[in-house]
Amino acid sequence: MNKITAVVIAKDEEKMIGKALDSLSFCDTIILIDNGSKDKTREIAEKKGAEIHEINTIDFSELRNLGLEKATNEWILYLDADERIDDELRDSIKEIVSKEQNYCGFFLKRKNYYLGKHEWPYIEKIGRLFKKEKLRKWQGILHESPVIEGEMGEINKGYILHFTHRDLESMLNKTIKWSSMEALLRYNNHHPQMTWWRFPRVMVGAFLNSYVKQRGFKAGAVGVIESVYQAFSMFVTYAKLWELQNKSKQKLRADNLP
Repeated sequence: MNKITAVVIAKDEEKMIGKALDSLSFCDTIILIDNGSKDKTREIAEKKGAEIHEINTIDFSELRNLGLEKATNEWILYLDADERIDDELRDSIKEIVSKEQNYCGFFLKRKNYYLGKHEWPYIEKIGRLFKKEKLRKWQGILHESPVIEGEMGEINKGYILHFTHRDLESMLNKTIKWSSMEALLRYNNHHPQMTWWRFPRVMVGAFLNSYVKQRGFKAGAVGVIESVYQAFSMFVTYAKLWELQNKSKQKLRADNLP
């Protein structure tokens, strides 16, 4: 029977890592890629029997690629520390890997939970289960994506349960932490100069995507909070981009002074 290596990436996730690893108990090997945790994440993972590899990076592809490098089984399953595999998905995965597959990997359905256990109406599909030999690498610093050889299938029974944005303070800290990197990536990709009208455009777009397209309106107050937060997060990112662009222009003018 084909075997599965589960790869979990984590940093300072002592409150979440235990349940994430418990949900992967059906896997033959569990690898924790620890990104410089300073809490009890590693200690908990060791007690759960995980194989631990340490790295310190802001590049999420580097984290996932280290897991790919260390995995030795035929299949590789990725999970984040704030996620769980539910029982139905566990059974579906076990059935999938027990048979010969023409697919190089599978998209899994993911339910998001915001501000506690409030279920978000929109169900994502994300690539997390792969034949190791068909997964070439991950690419992208923040919004990483797999580079695969072959066709992906879908598993429609069961879910990854994702407990993200657990409280307002952590949401704001996340924006502060990652918006600078988001802005820098846009700056390095030569994003058009930010002007006043671009701010409402990106903010309204983010709000409508969350509240209307993802049906956040069905989530009541949580839907409003999350959708406004998405607009706020975009504002911070693009304000930092504006700041980078203006610092560059000021430097250019200063360099050209006689």
